[in-house]
Amino acid sequence: MVGITAGEADNPRKAVPRAIRQVFWRILIFYIGTMFFIGILIPYNDERLLSAGSQTATSPFTIALEDAGIAAAASLINAVIVIAVISAGNSSLYVASRTMLFMSRNRKAPKILGRINRAGVPWVSLLFSNAFACIAFLSASNSAGTVYEALITLSGVATFIVWGTIAFVHIRFRKALVAQGQSVDELPFKALWYPYGTYFALGANIFLIFFQGYTAFLNPFDPIAFVISYILLPVFVILLVGYKVIHHTKFVKLTEMDIWTGRREDLVRAKVEEMTGNEDDGYVVKKTKKPEWFLKMKRVVVG
Repeated sequence: MVGITAGEADNPRKAVPRAIRQVFWRILIFYIGTMFFIGILIPYNDERLLSAGSQTATSPFTIALEDAGIAAAASLINAVIVIAVISAGNSSLYVASRTMLFMSRNRKAPKILGRINRAGVPWVSLLFSNAFACIAFLSASNSAGTVYEALITLSGVATFIVWGTIAFVHIRFRKALVAQGQSVDELPFKALWYPYGTYFALGANIFLIFFQGYTAFLNPFDPIAFVISYILLPVFVILLVGYKVIHHTKFVKLTEMDIWTGRREDLVRAKVEEMTGNEDDGYVVKKTKKPEWFLKMKRVVVG
């Protein structure tokens, strides 16, 4: 999400590091923190939670507040969840449409997906992405719980594959910089704990890809769970190998890798002026004081 939106940001050199720090703290506080307290307050076998045989379910936040005797707050939580779902949907549509726009312009997707309107919005890709939202209507079926668990598993495996690929590409990119004699300091943002953190992320995602479906092998063997857990692996390999065979592509050597084409010139100029103190063309790099603690908290929570 951050990487895709960086292409449309006014100043990615400042916006990207700030956004990444915000994402880290938001995940730590709002996701991991809330899941920790939910795990303490609600048993895993609560009948009000979603199960394979259920048609609808109650939010665990609502269940916890109702058990605490705060019914009014439970309704407020439901409203917050609806807003959060809409926000997540908007973000997903944005990322999916921009990804397909890029793929279309690089001949990796049908050309029609690259059409944009006067405002620069890829409306065809947006409509195509939105069509998949119809999957939400499956929640009205009698087996909504089973469908939900299958979708969660598929999306989880897809996430592991994507992040594993990102880690692999990042390692290759940093090695290409060294092989071509480029300085890492020219990058607007440098990943923390490289290379150990990147190798750990790659190994962790590979581990999760193969072991996330271990329950399918427990007695008795579940063929349906096995297919759902691992069907994306052959699909990924077929798409990768098929593309390289059809388009006759090959793995690029580190010394031949094109790592600068498409770089925004305004970022290059900003970096030079930041280092030299030049303020030509009306561009001024202003030095700001380190914000106070409450400003930092505001940036983490609000943005």
